[in-house]
Amino acid sequence: MSIQLRQDVLCQARRVVIKLGTFLLTLPDSSQGELDLPFLRSVARQVLGLRDNGFEVTLVTSGAIGAGCAELGLAKRPRDVSDLQAVAAVGQRRLMTYLHEAFDKLGLKVAQLLLTRTDFDDRVRFLNIRNCVTHLHRLGCIPVINENDTVSVDELRFGDNDQLAAMMANALRSDALILLFTKDGLLDEQNKPIDLVDNIQSAISLVRDDKTEMGSGGMASKVEAARLVAEAGEIAVIANGREKNVLARIFSGEQIGTVFLPAKRRLDSRQRWIGMTKRPAGTVTIDHGAANALQNSGKSLLATGILATTGQFERGGLLLIRNETGHDLARGLTNYSSDELQLISGKRSNQFEKILGRKAYDEVIHRDNLVLSRVDRVGE
Repeated sequence: MSIQLRQDVLCQARRVVIKLGTFLLTLPDSSQGELDLPFLRSVARQVLGLRDNGFEVTLVTSGAIGAGCAELGLAKRPRDVSDLQAVAAVGQRRLMTYLHEAFDKLGLKVAQLLLTRTDFDDRVRFLNIRNCVTHLHRLGCIPVINENDTVSVDELRFGDNDQLAAMMANALRSDALILLFTKDGLLDEQNKPIDLVDNIQSAISLVRDDKTEMGSGGMASKVEAARLVAEAGEIAVIANGREKNVLARIFSGEQIGTVFLPAKRRLDSRQRWIGMTKRPAGTVTIDHGAANALQNSGKSLLATGILATTGQFERGGLLLIRNETGHDLARGLTNYSSDELQLISGKRSNQFEKILGRKAYDEVIHRDNLVLSRVDRVGE
């Protein structure tokens, strides 16, 4: 059954995002993050093979800081933000030089996009990213995307490039996200790779702390990235990038790595931005009646059902909606600021004009601007 499911969801994929981890890009015996040139050439050959079979490939790479450490002779990844930014500036140039050389020998052109977390929070910039990558594909280029570590600080970071890869996959409405690193997938209690995941919570419980010295991610970030893509309705795979011809084998449906099954209903681009990409500016806690109306009746969120709010936000801000037990139910764009919502929470819409001194929306969050949390999967 699992092999058939793999083939059903993978063999039809054509638009894909492939993420290459830091430790995968560096020489296995390198303590400084020296780039593995034979591996980069292998990636280029595999991408060419996918292109020849009609695939549209976008790469997300880590490795800039590791490459910078190698060039500067640093034994460990710096901790100071200014040092990290400087090392990344050196390493990003080195990384793209090697990628250009590897792909150019096969007649493929590469293009570089350096992004920050705020690029995805803003709707216009989010759309510009998608348009740019789309046009690069039309020009026959392979987009290579990395976080702009030279300007990022902690509060503006993705956290790791697994999250960046998931956001790119959702922005492009890719059919699949492939997260490659140096393990054979998500491992069970017996340290054996799990074939299929249709329950994210069970997968999270199996995560071990496995960050590397030069990398910033680990299995936890990969499972979270897979969740963001699977809940948008696409497939995600975590696999060992050092397996021979790993990409062709994954897309042929071979039993390799861990496959995260997609939710049954695919979100459109705007729903993905609301539900999976833009960061919440605040939260609202709602009562049982409002939760039932959202989840089971497809209703908008009204002020009468709101019990509490947190955060400071303006109209149009993204809110995380929770029930009385603290469970996340949905995300949506608010018609009211945090100050206004404090005044109208628990009130009926016919009271809003008197309270606020202006005509107002009946809904706090309209159904068209709301995305429910979902866990249903293909095969269930």
